[in-house]
Amino acid sequence: MRIVFAGTPKFAVKSLSVLNQSKHEVIAVYCQPDRPKGRGKVLTACPVKVCAKANNLLVIQPEDFKDKQSQTQLSLLNPDVMVVAAYGQILPKSILEIPKLGCLNIHASLLPRWRGAAPIERAILEDDRETGISIMKMNEGLDTGDILLDKKCTISNHETAQTLHDTLSNIGANAILETLNILPTLKARPQQNNEATYAEKVTKDEAQIDWHQSAEKISRVIRAFNPRPIAYTNAMAKQFKNRVLRIIEAEIVNRQTTNSPGEVIKYDKDVCYIATSNGVINLKKVQLSGKNKVSIKDFNNAYQLIKLN
Repeated sequence: MRIVFAGTPKFAVKSLSVLNQSKHEVIAVYCQPDRPKGRGKVLTACPVKVCAKANNLLVIQPEDFKDKQSQTQLSLLNPDVMVVAAYGQILPKSILEIPKLGCLNIHASLLPRWRGAAPIERAILEDDRETGISIMKMNEGLDTGDILLDKKCTISNHETAQTLHDTLSNIGANAILETLNILPTLKARPQQNNEATYAEKVTKDEAQIDWHQSAEKISRVIRAFNPRPIAYTNAMAKQFKNRVLRIIEAEIVNRQTTNSPGEVIKYDKDVCYIATSNGVINLKKVQLSGKNKVSIKDFNNAYQLIKLN
């Protein structure tokens, strides 16, 4: 098949690589335009563009597909199929109708569970025990197309958004190749719209820890927002000149406690136990804003913790 690939972040790189090494032909790669990044606001290529350039693939970066020129350009490529993975743009009907076999999306959830922008984070936050990849034939809706193939995986109690992202990226790459190899034999099934849930984009405010929540809930917040935007507490701001404490890694050490939520109930050279409304969290890796990520041992050596509440 002649494939046009559309993707932007690291999640899509594995799929592009697998397709490019397959019997199919990747004839062009679409990705978001280069964006300013870092303190210097330097224009930076996205991971998919870097991968495509390294493999001498044609890269096209339109701002959107609204203008006639972009539609004509895609049409002239004469693709059999367009594979989309976290591209970051809504494709209009005029684009969806160009590839002979349609546009296929690699989505990081078991649709209709978690349609939308942040399915990985939402699955962890809501304590889902299972997730996976859905290969969907795209329509004009938001992740509402018929399902061609899905692959499941479990979510462990130690899963972070980063580890689950990496797992699903690999599953998605294998799933899209399998789909393309057997596409003529696949029968698409409609989604059950009454079972749909929506994974809204993650905000920084959501990452602020509320110590009045349970240890289980706080643990999920820490894991779901690793590597970004990273869970944090500003309860220590005055102690550290208005800098917040980011919590990279933690563990539940007790399911019950009589201490006040947010109270540091034990700290020494190796641990920092903090009470919640129901249970105790031990901080394992933290980062004071403006500083590097460090183990709790190194942090305790540098600062004297008194209380968080």
